[in-house]
Amino acid sequence: MPATSTANAAKRALTLPLRRELVRAFPQRPFALRFWDGSVVPATVCGSPEFHARSPAALAHFVRAPGELGLGRAYVAGDLAADDLDAAFAVVDAWEPPSLGLGDRVRLMLAAVPAAGTGGLPRIPSTELVLDGKRHSVARDATAVRYHYDVGNAFFALFLDASMTYSCALFSRGARTLEEAQQAKLALVAAKLDLQAGQRVLDVGCGWGSFAIHAATYHDVSVVGITLSASQAELARQLVARAGVGDRVEIRLADYRQLTDGPFDAIASIGMVEHVGDAQIDRYAHTLRRLLAPGGRLLNHGIALLPADEDPTSDVFSNRYVFPDAEPLPLSRVQLAIERAGLRTTHMEVFMDDYARTLAEWTRRLDDRLDEAEQLAGAERTRIWRLYLRAARRGFDVGLTSVYQVLASRA
Repeated sequence: MPATSTANAAKRALTLPLRRELVRAFPQRPFALRFWDGSVVPATVCGSPEFHARSPAALAHFVRAPGELGLGRAYVAGDLAADDLDAAFAVVDAWEPPSLGLGDRVRLMLAAVPAAGTGGLPRIPSTELVLDGKRHSVARDATAVRYHYDVGNAFFALFLDASMTYSCALFSRGARTLEEAQQAKLALVAAKLDLQAGQRVLDVGCGWGSFAIHAATYHDVSVVGITLSASQAELARQLVARAGVGDRVEIRLADYRQLTDGPFDAIASIGMVEHVGDAQIDRYAHTLRRLLAPGGRLLNHGIALLPADEDPTSDVFSNRYVFPDAEPLPLSRVQLAIERAGLRTTHMEVFMDDYARTLAEWTRRLDDRLDEAEQLAGAERTRIWRLYLRAARRGFDVGLTSVYQVLASRA
């Protein structure tokens, strides 16, 4: 036998026990698994996606951290790939493998260890973040936000619309493009707040300033926008100046808990409440009420977790790689905080399908510019965002999450 053939046979011998165990433990497989040695555990369902373990490190990640975290690390590092990312994600998210006893799990692990190789534990991806300090403290929240947004303004511009609006667009009322849908959403928020010329408005979690610019431009109000991302604030100020509303819009680098210069006639909080957390949600509502003038309106727009018994902090991958400390709460919990603060809810609207379509549009736009994305943010971050946008969309598609606009007022 030629030396090359002998070497290939030796490599495949290392994965053979694992392949046998996978076939035995999972007789029905809506996926195929191809190993770095060319061997394959075939799918049992026609048209299934194929996962590709590109190196022994793909298994080593999983041996080190069995479950979602290990899979996520292998994918982010580039050691695990898929021929169809959408289909592969659907399998990971929806497939319910048979229940395995302790003996089966031990056999699988023992078979995986030699296949993982002798190179030691793989490097944890440099993009993984584990936060220190008290959860949802001012300092820790600032670190979490900066981790997310410091990927760079130019990266976000690859898939957002021209206004750099980073929240649910409104397609359901006739908009044909993402740009039209985002302008429709901004106009709806302004209409619900009943903005009047000369009013003072607070934009909590202002992003790149799209609502502040819209409100100042079309309603002649003065706006204070706050963000925790320095890079975001810098670009927001440039966009404000470019729009010619610098005399009416101020962008601050600040936490909502640090504001002392109320009152405001209206407050918009768009896509920020899901980062407040259960321990701080009552303080959040009381703070906004304190900042709101009597008779003023609050528009709270945010993602909510639909299963009331679901742990909002359980998404290990997102917490390590996308939105550290994100904590979408059930709508009922947010509403309770609003009511406890002494605000009266006057209107509520749901936009679940709109956000699913928004995320589909963002995903398409990013996929169309992958080379630019990798140049701007690196291969690891690009892989993270391709997976994250799909995961977020699926949350809306299957009813795990929704997005609500809640309008409240202060007596």
